[in-house]
Amino acid sequence: MMNKEQKKNYISEMSSQFENSKAIMVTHYQGLSMVQLDELRSKMREHGIIFKITKNRITKLALEKTKCKDLSSLFTGPTAVAFGEDAIMSARILSKFAKDNENLKLIGGMMNDEVLDQAGVMNVANLPTLDEARANIVGILNASASKLVSILLARSEKMSNLPTENSETKPKE
Repeated sequence: MMNKEQKKNYISEMSSQFENSKAIMVTHYQGLSMVQLDELRSKMREHGIIFKITKNRITKLALEKTKCKDLSSLFTGPTAVAFGEDAIMSARILSKFAKDNENLKLIGGMMNDEVLDQAGVMNVANLPTLDEARANIVGILNASASKLVSILLARSEKMSNLPTENSETKPKE
């Protein structure tokens, strides 16, 4: 049991986490072992994401004063939250872990002040990361530039084979 001071600290800490995180993913973890939870926390930590098991009643109190108050209905049962800056990475790690461990259930979240349901979290997990998107754009630009250069070179080669006015085009007599 938490005493009154611990509850105040918990509410303050959770309010701060909800207010300052750009990506919040809510999960149910019932049935996961401590080893599995530690493995998930470790994977999340590698990307700067905090994965925290919550106390629902007190967490709902913390949510009341934040931009995330719409998530309050998700906090039923054994709930854990991932706080981070990159929603795509959070959703990707959680969805991959959920595929391997059926006891982890993604139930919703928030990305840049937009509430996501379970399907929304899965859609976010399938988006390319910022680095992947940049690599795709660079690849497209490089391919387009290469095609343009080859087209221009092909035209100039064809034109160089055309007879000019000064060249002898008439057969010799």
